[in-house]
Amino acid sequence: MKKISIAILTLLVAFSANLSAQGKYGKDSAECIKYLSYYQEYYKQKAYDDALPNWRKAYNVCPPTASQNMLLNGTTLLRRVISQNANNKAYREALIDSLLQLHRDRAETYPKNAVSAFNNMGQDLANYIKDDPDRLYKAFNEIIEKNKANTKTSLFLFDLQSAISLYEAGKLTSEDVINSYQRNIAFLDQAKAKSPEDVEQNQKVRSDLESLFIGSKVASCSELIRLFTPRFNADPNNLDLAKNIVKMLAITEDCQNNDLYLQAATTMYKLEPSHNSAYFLYKLNAARNNVDEALKYMDEAIEYDESDALTDASYMYELAAFCYKNARFAKANSAARGALERDPSLAGKCYFLIGQIWGTVSCGGDEISSRAHFWVAVDNMRKAAAEDPSLADEANRMAAQFSRYYPQTADAFMYDLVDGKAYTVNCSGMSATTTVRTQK
Repeated sequence: MKKISIAILTLLVAFSANLSAQGKYGKDSAECIKYLSYYQEYYKQKAYDDALPNWRKAYNVCPPTASQNMLLNGTTLLRRVISQNANNKAYREALIDSLLQLHRDRAETYPKNAVSAFNNMGQDLANYIKDDPDRLYKAFNEIIEKNKANTKTSLFLFDLQSAISLYEAGKLTSEDVINSYQRNIAFLDQAKAKSPEDVEQNQKVRSDLESLFIGSKVASCSELIRLFTPRFNADPNNLDLAKNIVKMLAITEDCQNNDLYLQAATTMYKLEPSHNSAYFLYKLNAARNNVDEALKYMDEAIEYDESDALTDASYMYELAAFCYKNARFAKANSAARGALERDPSLAGKCYFLIGQIWGTVSCGGDEISSRAHFWVAVDNMRKAAAEDPSLADEANRMAAQFSRYYPQTADAFMYDLVDGKAYTVNCSGMSATTTVRTQK
């Protein structure tokens, strides 16, 4: 009984193996294996012209499961024949269809390699199909929707170009093109770079996508605002939407000075606060002359622990200049001194600005009190000239101009003041110690 059972088991295993083989190589497994062997021998020797007819017979009798290499080698062979038949339009089109079908067969039969198959198909589409944006747009969109962030980055460009061509032909709306652009940028941002070269390539593709979109003039600033305003109003706390709006308006010429841009940037800051986003909002509000809002965001940018002393110094100097421009003299003076403390390399610029602040401010009081601020202005202009030779000529010129407003000697005498005596100036929330000087 044991011997009979073993024999039966052996037959079953053999029969099962035969069925498995037939399943892989199809009904005509012997023919399939024969032509696979024939074409592979020629292919290994790079005798492609001899390999081609045998490969065709193998492809006709073998299912795709027979060999993934049969599909891969077939793409190489068909590309050669396509190039050789550039002037035979009908035959060339049939060959291209066959080439694309090979990629689909590979993607369907070998799902682990589907990403590579679709990316290769996209490259062949770009190489061999010209003047057919409808077909390209449909195929590239299919590939991108399947591969998503794993899409070969150059295909994002080809896809957008086909969308723009259809828009110019009146077959797509500006919104269709904008959606394609945004989707491609989003997937590109998610793409994982495996090397520094990949990082550089992705950055180049991003730049090319932006240049292509801007150059197409698909959407004007007013069109973007019309399109995105209702979306933003319906979902004002959607971070991804806010980021998209900021990106889109940022790359559109003269499209940053509007309510939508400011509101979207504010949402970004609210949901992802940082010193960079606070500074960005300062710039936006400053450009729109929203002084109080601008000051608020700059103060917040400076307060963040993540920014270092040099960054804070840069922010403070910029804040001081903005406050001076808007007659916020006390805050301008304080910010300039803060910048000086954090970055001594800014000394010349800071002293010059402080000199301007003290020279511009209006101080009330008697003949001395109303003019004493010019002493402080000159003190700082002289410090600026000493610290920064590039500012020396202008600082000395300003010092000479301010010194013309010193008090008269007789007026100083009436207040028991003589040249060289220490004097503390208090004006508009600012205070400084200086020395008395009079007009000679």
